[in-house]
Amino acid sequence: MSVETGTLAPEGVRSMFDRIAPVYDAMNLVMTAGLDRRWRRLTAAAVVRPDDRVLDACCGTGDLALAADRAGGRVTGLDFSPRMLERARRKSAAIEWVEGDLLALPFPDGSFEAATVGFGVRNVADLEHALAELRRVLVPGGRLGVLEITMPRGPLAPFYRLWFDRVVPRVGKTLKGGSAYTYLPASVRRFPGPDDLAGLLRKAGFGEVSYRLLAGGIVALHIGRAA
Repeated sequence: MSVETGTLAPEGVRSMFDRIAPVYDAMNLVMTAGLDRRWRRLTAAAVVRPDDRVLDACCGTGDLALAADRAGGRVTGLDFSPRMLERARRKSAAIEWVEGDLLALPFPDGSFEAATVGFGVRNVADLEHALAELRRVLVPGGRLGVLEITMPRGPLAPFYRLWFDRVVPRVGKTLKGGSAYTYLPASVRRFPGPDDLAGLLRKAGFGEVSYRLLAGGIVALHIGRAA
């Protein structure tokens, strides 16, 4: 299916991320003016405790996994894009990098004290099942942090539409493989808003669910504890 619809099949999503792997870090820098590094640090600080076993799912090129490692976790980074993982492995040999699918995590129940997902859950084919899998691999009381782009309300909404609907796709097209960034606006539009995502986390078995809006509401950080 076309990337403009935001409804790519799983194999299409994998292929897309393989293609954009060479430009992924550069595009993150452009899209967020470098703020994504701070958001990842906040996510890691919110859920990772020293010596925790930590899963960073949909790890991409590994920057959130690195933040969890710096927070003192013993980190496993998982992604289903081989090209993304190639770049992640260049950044750290201390982290265990695993090729795998968030919808079928290759870990036993209760394998981790903390889990993070940064800008990844909106790309899965079955969000509710993905959240259930994250709950499954966490110990009771384990912490989950989900960092994701969201649709802002208020004065930033017009800027958001200009930036993500027009500027980002055009910049992406100037980079090799970056034409896939036309998928980004549609994927955000179809993703649940912060309140709805909080409800899905509760349904998946997480308690103490809360969220924090960042960058004027363009990004949301959801936190939950495995019940």
